Amino acid sequence: MVEILKKGRSLDLKVEDHNKVRDIVVGIIESIEMRGEAAVRDLSKTYDNWNPESFRLSDAEIENCLNKLKPREIADIAFAQEQVRRFAEVQKSALRDVEIETLPGVTLGHRNIPVNSVACYVPGGKFPLVASAHMGVVTAKVAGVKRVIALSPPFNNQPNPAVVAAMHMGGADEIYCLGGVQAIASAAIGTEFCDPVDFIVGPGNVFVAEAKRQLFGRVGVDLIAGPTETLLITDETCDPEMAATDLLGQAEHGFNSPAVLITTSRALAEAIPAEIERQLAVLPTAEMAGKSWNDYGQIILCDTDEEMVEVADKFAFEHVQVLTENPDYFLENMTNYGALFLGHETNVAYGDKVIGTNHTLPTGCAARYTGGLWVGKFIKTCTYQKVKPFASSAIGEVCSRLCELEGFWGHKAQADLRVKRYGDSSADVSKVH
Repeated sequence: MVEILKKGRSLDLKVEDHNKVRDIVVGIIESIEMRGEAAVRDLSKTYDNWNPESFRLSDAEIENCLNKLKPREIADIAFAQEQVRRFAEVQKSALRDVEIETLPGVTLGHRNIPVNSVACYVPGGKFPLVASAHMGVVTAKVAGVKRVIALSPPFNNQPNPAVVAAMHMGGADEIYCLGGVQAIASAAIGTEFCDPVDFIVGPGNVFVAEAKRQLFGRVGVDLIAGPTETLLITDETCDPEMAATDLLGQAEHGFNSPAVLITTSRALAEAIPAEIERQLAVLPTAEMAGKSWNDYGQIILCDTDEEMVEVADKFAFEHVQVLTENPDYFLENMTNYGALFLGHETNVAYGDKVIGTNHTLPTGCAARYTGGLWVGKFIKTCTYQKVKPFASSAIGEVCSRLCELEGFWGHKAQADLRVKRYGDSSADVSKVH
């Protein structure tokens, strides 16, 4: 039996929050559509106190950012990017073009074609997410995208050196110091200083996520990613210190980042609140993490591992840590998650920063129908067909009858023309149908 020991924020309040964000984003996008760069500059001044001569960084400005970093910092960024690149290359190798003769004279196939241009957004308001540059820029380049632009807001009234370095080292072709909805809209719509792109990727706050949602269709997007979510699946082998550390480690992302503990251990469930308070007393990001835990944190007690799988799949959370005696059981049985972190030895921070799997993942139950960002997101699988004359005649006869069945007379005419044109072929059409 499932027992909820701590509940999170109600659905009604979540909907109210979303509606407020939606209306703000509608106004911002409309303003940029009408006024272009002038609107972007007004918005950048209002939200980021940032109005540079050019939002796009010059080579000299990029070099200046690189020079501000220590050799160890450069090396660490390079190490993380190599892990992301290596895994993305393995993923790409799993994609292949195909071509097959499905019937005599009928050849079908598909090609995997990278999109031509991509914008990679790197959040940087509260925390400059250096790792988001690896996840977007490096993966897009492995996919073969020709034009990759990267955008991130200013930090302390200047481009963040580490973020810019990561963008540059990852292979970005254009780097912009610009954030928020105005950055997403500039990339999607195009402005005087930035040509539009075909596809936008990257995490962001609720305003960035809503901008991607509203602009989807005009451009492609990877995910409509909401606040970070983390779910811990635990049993008696997990201690309160580790569970609380891993919950707060993700709750610090923002005031509305859900962190949920599911466990078969009543002792652990009952020990968590006190351990959370103990750690909040010394955690530098306690104000943010504490509010998130108080408003969105949950503790759920289950009887069995099977019950924990059922509950976890209903949550369909972005990050799922499995801190149990047999973590592979959940790998084999769970179906709805953005990424699994199996065993006490790993954690979400590894995935977020360095280990190589992509940290741009589905939220808001989207894990029910999609995975996260990977090299395949940047690639279109496009089909083609080639038909020999004798096969066109035979296929055309069947197509003609099916078109008539549906009442598509123009379609029927296309098929009939091929039957008439190629029906005298000396080949054996009976082999086709």
